[in-house]
Amino acid sequence: MTGCVAPGIKNLAARTSPVYYWACRQVRGCSLPAATATIASTVMFLPGILLLAWLPAGLAHQSPTFGGALPGYGTPRCYSAEELTHGHVPPHLLARSAKWERALPVALVSSLEAVGHRRQHKESPVGTQCPILRPEEVLEADTHQRSISPWRYRIDTDENRYPQKLAVAECLCQGCINARTGRETVALNSVRLHQSLLVLRRQPCALNGTGAPTPGAYAFHTEFIRVPVGCTCVLPRSTQ
Repeated sequence: MTGCVAPGIKNLAARTSPVYYWACRQVRGCSLPAATATIASTVMFLPGILLLAWLPAGLAHQSPTFGGALPGYGTPRCYSAEELTHGHVPPHLLARSAKWERALPVALVSSLEAVGHRRQHKESPVGTQCPILRPEEVLEADTHQRSISPWRYRIDTDENRYPQKLAVAECLCQGCINARTGRETVALNSVRLHQSLLVLRRQPCALNGTGAPTPGAYAFHTEFIRVPVGCTCVLPRSTQ
């Protein structure tokens, strides 16, 4: 390293360091500005290089979070009856679940319950027969009533599912309504449209891990279900 000395650097340790020697070898003439700049750049990027070397190993030791785990994987914890106040779901499980109130099957439940309550006092429940479409009668109606593949909503209840109540669609016609005549035609088929929804399921469990389920004890796991949210018209499948 005797042939490469940067003037102005008086520290002997700095002159004999591998970094200084490498910088001098890379810069022709070993001028002070160029050598000093090269050393500074190396020192500046050294922490980043060390971070990149550590990052893969560090990530490998990170445990997966609840949000990153796939539904249905792992062994769910068994909660005792004392932990489940009045049979309610543990709050931390609900807090990490999907925001159900934004989903159509959940958002419609309250309005359907209100309509059903009024009908109990005014008229009999609406049937499932295919209606006759009269444009003058449905101009102000909702989409599911004006559709040529009309549908209605009913509330599906499952005490072992959260949300326990979901609004599901039922097609009123097997075929579709002819827009000219207003009556059903079998030239087309009504089929349901589905939305995927993440729900929470509970099932009885044994606190000791084996044997018969413990009374009042439940385990919870997430599950994707397909919920009918409407109907549409399609060409029938070929029978040939």
